[in-house]
Amino acid sequence: MFGTPVPAALVVAYGTAVGVFIDLDHFLIARFKTGHWDAVRFCLSHPATAVGDQSAIFEPGDVGVLSRLLSHVVIGGVAVPVLAALSVPLAIVTGAVLYAHLLADLVWDIALLEKQADAADSVDDLVRTVR
Repeated sequence: MFGTPVPAALVVAYGTAVGVFIDLDHFLIARFKTGHWDAVRFCLSHPATAVGDQSAIFEPGDVGVLSRLLSHVVIGGVAVPVLAALSVPLAIVTGAVLYAHLLADLVWDIALLEKQADAADSVDDLVRTVR
């Protein structure tokens, strides 16, 4: 009825991979917005920085908060139904991981926005910062 049990370590490894690899969309967004692959080149030439200090990868505006969140939603919205056709448990794990990832991104972005709002002198300054 339930099929072959999958080792918990394999489920955790898969979930970790999904949660990390969803962020590869940032490179595609940056390529689309900037017209070049500088972020990829940087990561290939500085792998330790790419893992340890991800804020050094992209220039401000290369990815964008809304573009990143939209991309994550689109990827999850396509991946989960496709995986459900292959394996419902795999789709559930993938959906849960992507939901948690997106939620974490939103919480982080709200915290940054609130910090920027506290530092902004006016609404105009805040809007310029967010864009």
